[in-house]
Amino acid sequence: MITRNIPYHAIVEAVKELAIRAAYELPSDVKQALQEAAAKESNPRARQILDQLIENYQIAEKDRIPLCQDTGLAIVFVELGNQIAVTPPHDRTDATLIDAIHEGVAQGYQDGFLRKSVVAEPLNYRKNTMSNTPAVIHLSVVSGDRIHITLMAKGGGCENKSQFKMFNPTEKPDTVAAWIVDVVKNAGANACPPFVVGVGLGGDFEQCCLLSKKALLRKIGSHNPDSYYAELEKTLLAAVNASGLGPQGLGGDTTALGVFVETAPCHIASLPAAVNIECHSHRHAGTMI
Repeated sequence: MITRNIPYHAIVEAVKELAIRAAYELPSDVKQALQEAAAKESNPRARQILDQLIENYQIAEKDRIPLCQDTGLAIVFVELGNQIAVTPPHDRTDATLIDAIHEGVAQGYQDGFLRKSVVAEPLNYRKNTMSNTPAVIHLSVVSGDRIHITLMAKGGGCENKSQFKMFNPTEKPDTVAAWIVDVVKNAGANACPPFVVGVGLGGDFEQCCLLSKKALLRKIGSHNPDSYYAELEKTLLAAVNASGLGPQGLGGDTTALGVFVETAPCHIASLPAAVNIECHSHRHAGTMI
């Protein structure tokens, strides 16, 4: 039963604001994690790099400029209340929620002076769409009369180092964990450490990868509610940081700020695993309407 109508342009404005805010301002938990990493870093060069990353986010927020020249592909997670309807504008009666999100992304990247990084076709002519659209949209329906929108600006360098693997269901947990750590280590300097690492386990091919990306939205310092996977997160983070890769791949104690594991039921014959790498410029913003 529809109990609330949200105007189309309210969605556009909300997404536009999220695109700009995500590009200019790191979330508070990421800032705190960088500050804590710098305070305890034993390698002088690594500590200097971390201090520079802190200075970078301070300048970006103060001067209202992008945190990074790669302002990312817009990944939009939407939780849509089942009592909501989006009211289209009078001159576009066929316009949908998805159209509003794309329009908001385009306006945000235009008005925020953000680099447009989307090509319309991947293999042949690769012409830039000049709007940073289409966004990648993940829509789920939940109960209630509100809509929760989260936008992540996902840079190409870290996304390129993400991986998926289908293990045999008999594989030992230590082997899966070792593969996850190797994926992060092999990401190297090209993915701009220190990283935030999302891990998906279970589901099927596409759900596993989506889990790994959704894991990136967890607050740094949080833990999986299942004690087994919470311990796995701690083990993985310790192993990644013991690699010595360090900030910007130049050595140090801080290769990752956090490792987050999300799981889903899977087929008896399958053990899917996905690792989604995020760089130190871990840009995302959310709003509730």
